[in-house]
Amino acid sequence: MNINSDILCQPDKSKSCGACCGLYNYVNSSRSSLIERLRARTKRFHKIVKDKSDIEYYASETIAGEDLKKRYEVIYCCEYLGFLDNAERKVGCLLHPAQNFGLDLRDVSFYGQELCAGHLCPSHHFIPKSQSQILIKIIDDWFLYGLCITDIDMVKTYFSLLSDKIGEEIKPEVFDNEALKKIACQYFDWKITWPFRSPDTNRLGKYYFDGSQYMISYIDYEKHGRDVSKFNTIFLSLSSVFKNAREIEEAENLIMSNISNFIYTYERGF
Repeated sequence: MNINSDILCQPDKSKSCGACCGLYNYVNSSRSSLIERLRARTKRFHKIVKDKSDIEYYASETIAGEDLKKRYEVIYCCEYLGFLDNAERKVGCLLHPAQNFGLDLRDVSFYGQELCAGHLCPSHHFIPKSQSQILIKIIDDWFLYGLCITDIDMVKTYFSLLSDKIGEEIKPEVFDNEALKKIACQYFDWKITWPFRSPDTNRLGKYYFDGSQYMISYIDYEKHGRDVSKFNTIFLSLSSVFKNAREIEEAENLIMSNISNFIYTYERGF
C-alpha cells in the first residue's frame, strides 16, 4: 500500500479539511452551523490570545459558549479549529506555527503537537494519488471537500466505475475540460444535496453512531423486493434511506445518468 505524499488536509489556498479535528462530529454539522462556530472561534482567538498564557482562557470561553453535543463520543472535537484566512475558505489549526509567526502552540491541544503534526488520515493510504488530485482540482469548497476527501468508498467507487467504462485510468488533467469537471462535481455535490439522504443526525456517510458505538449502515433491499444494488457502496456513502423500490430505481438512474453523461462527454473530447 502506497502512502499519498500530498497533504490532503491543506492542499492549496482555496480549501482545506478539518475532519480529523472533529469538524463533522457535532450533532449539528450543517454548513451554516459550522461557519458560525468557526467564525466565532477565530474572532475570539485573535482577540484573546496574545501569548501562550492566554490560550487557557480562550479554551474555557470557547467550551462554555458552544453546543458540544457530538455524533460519536469517541472522536474529540478540537476547540482550536478555526478559519485560517479572512475569506473563510480554509479551516485549520489556530495553534499552528503558520498562524502564530512560527511559534508552535499545539502542545496545549488534546492530541498534542507530535500527533497533530505527524498524523495522516486513512485517505492518504487508501485513495490513489491521482484520484485525490482530481478532488483537489475540482472542489474549491472546504465544507464539501472535507466530506468527500474523507469518504474513501465514494471516491474510489466512482472513479473505478468511470475507468471500467473508459478502459483506462482517468488522469487529473482530464478535468481541465470544464464539462467533465461539472459532471464530476455533480456527483460529489450529492454528498450534500442527495435527495435520498437520511435526515438523522447520527448518520455520516455509511456510518451511524450510538454514543460510543458506531456501525455500518444497511439498506434492506429484500424488504423492497430488490436485489442489492450495484451502487450500494455509493448509496451508503450518501447516507441513503429508501421508502420503496421506486426510490431505489430513481437513485440508480441518477448515478447511471451521471456516469453515462461523463463517458459520452469524455469520448467526444478525447
